[in-house]
Amino acid sequence: MGVISAILGNPGTVAAVGEAAKGVAEVFTPSATKRMELSAEAQMAALREYGAEFGIAPDGWFDRFVNGLNRLPRPMLAFGTIGLFVYAMIDPRDFADRMLGLNAVPEPLWWLLGAVVAFYFGARETHYFRSRPGAAVTPAAAAASGEDNPALADWRAERG
Repeated sequence: MGVISAILGNPGTVAAVGEAAKGVAEVFTPSATKRMELSAEAQMAALREYGAEFGIAPDGWFDRFVNGLNRLPRPMLAFGTIGLFVYAMIDPRDFADRMLGLNAVPEPLWWLLGAVVAFYFGARETHYFRSRPGAAVTPAAAAASGEDNPALADWRAERG
């Protein structure tokens, strides 16, 4: 630092050159902090818009009916599978005939069925994962997670 100060003169010049170099560097390499801030702002704007869109959803008979229908596939699949075991024990010959019929189904159709079921349950899982309590990062949660960060403590002290 002493050599640079001797070449450039006073410390104010050194600081100005450092800031200029930082500005030039950010032109070629974007600031990761700025990118994270913009990403967080965009995400919060999307969440606000989403909340405004679905915050006042009516709860009429049709909505309750559709919500009831949405809850049927998992229990039906579970009880249907148990029912197949019971059916196989009650009438094994008829069950075997039905299984031969399933064996005639072409493989691409099985792949399609698997994709439909996977996307249905995957979408439900994603919905519940995103809407679980505590899923959103709040400023209080971020503050609690940064208590052992000395730089963050210095920044808070400067802000007052």
